[in-house]
Amino acid sequence: MHLSWLGGTTLKIQAKPFADDVTVVIDPYKQEEGSFPRSLTPHIVIFTRGEDNSIPLSGDPFVISTPGEYEIKGVLVTAAQGKSGQMVCRIDAESLSIGHLGLRKAKLDEKELSALGEVDILCIPAGGGDSYDVEGAIDVANSIEPRLIIPIATQSDNSPKALSGEVFAKAFGSGADTAEKKLIMKKKDLPQEETKVVLLAKE
Repeated sequence: MHLSWLGGTTLKIQAKPFADDVTVVIDPYKQEEGSFPRSLTPHIVIFTRGEDNSIPLSGDPFVISTPGEYEIKGVLVTAAQGKSGQMVCRIDAESLSIGHLGLRKAKLDEKELSALGEVDILCIPAGGGDSYDVEGAIDVANSIEPRLIIPIATQSDNSPKALSGEVFAKAFGSGADTAEKKLIMKKKDLPQEETKVVLLAKE
């Protein structure tokens, strides 16, 4: 499985549950500043806060913008809407589970926590402003206890005033100090003894 961060809360997941590759894009929203893809060609697209302000999407993707359970091309998506008015989602493929919290700073309610369950990888907005500050993000991460954490909605050319992912990693104490362009992960590669932070450089 390959994971890339496109800025803001936008994440691209490339999985191969069967013979064919499947691309999932979460939150392909237009950005007010900075660079961003003009269009994307996912097989599955997930919107955590509605379809308004989306960039153009090529092809004929399966669109998920309402709560429910979906299985498309061997990828299982579970989406739940909480009191925040936004969705959280869980993606299962290649024996890995990924949780994505969208853009938020409200605590997770029981419905959202139940939908996420025990995820291997948690993508959490940690740039401050409309997303969690560092302390809030750490509290939420500790309530879920994933194996890996990817901070999103952090500083980039799209959000120059946001906190950097390095600030979160340092506070969490994972030791992550360099950002990768892409995370390539298999189930057997997950850390077993402790939760680690992975920093992704904007693609």
